[in-house]
Amino acid sequence: MTLQLWRGWSVLIGGCLAASTALADALPQADALNWLQRIATAARQLNYAGTFVYQQGDTVETSRIVHVMDGTNEIERLETLDGPRREVVRNNEIVFTYHPDSKSFRVDRRRPRRTFPQILPDQLTAVTDHYHVKKADVERVADHDAQTLILEPKDSMRYGHKFWADANTGLLLKAKMIGERGQVIEQFAFTQVQIGGQISRQLLQPSMPLPAPGPSQDASQESAAAESEWVIKSPPAGFRKIVEVRRAKDSAPPAYVTHMVLSDGLAAISVFIEPARQKVAEGLVQRGAINIYTRVLGDQRITVLGEAPAVTVVTIANALTPRSRQP
Repeated sequence: MTLQLWRGWSVLIGGCLAASTALADALPQADALNWLQRIATAARQLNYAGTFVYQQGDTVETSRIVHVMDGTNEIERLETLDGPRREVVRNNEIVFTYHPDSKSFRVDRRRPRRTFPQILPDQLTAVTDHYHVKKADVERVADHDAQTLILEPKDSMRYGHKFWADANTGLLLKAKMIGERGQVIEQFAFTQVQIGGQISRQLLQPSMPLPAPGPSQDASQESAAAESEWVIKSPPAGFRKIVEVRRAKDSAPPAYVTHMVLSDGLAAISVFIEPARQKVAEGLVQRGAINIYTRVLGDQRITVLGEAPAVTVVTIANALTPRSRQP
């Protein structure tokens, strides 16, 4: 399919979203939570193996994923099938990332950012607080019957979503992020997937022997902030800080970067605060699905970025203030 034809289809899909939403049935909060919990649980508890495609703008990436629950151990292997080779093996919270081309790897003792099909959080009440959940048709995805769910944002601070969940197991088979004009911002979709049954443990084996897990590579450089030096005075409704760390930069003189992550349960916004030692280009830029806003406050550079509308990242950046300036 040519790029021009693909863009034409994207416009058509976006234009049809409003019609599909109109035909969908709004779910009571309890039913919405049940469906979302089913999707979240399936991605963590089921055994599955398959190939999925990620599309965002002109970018198309194909990956293979194998996920197995072995007793209480959650084991997952993800590898890219095109572009730069990357392999990620996760055993519960220990994550090994290997780049075969450069033969480099890193080990982290923390869960990575949620990725397909595990894109829903454990706590789902915040999702139904800020999104209308609607149930639409049953469609076919990767040769499976899939129940369609539409998540409409209740305000302009977040994007919409459309999910296709396996009708039998609840496993997420396809997901779209929908922009303010109904356009598809990004999409994940299985092209082939086996759910349940016997999945060979050989598929979980990395292409190189894994090192014994030790401290995270960032452990000596990163620490949780006991009490933040920064306050977000009026964040957008539903967004709360879920993590904050301070990381030492390899620079002279020494400097620290504060990194916060805010989330409404679906969207994740990163905030970076560091010394502004050089002239900084302030303002808003967009890179694919990511909006990025930079401002200078005193001698600090604040950068806020995430898959959220521009108004959201700008609001968060302008709401930051040093704790010492609090009245």
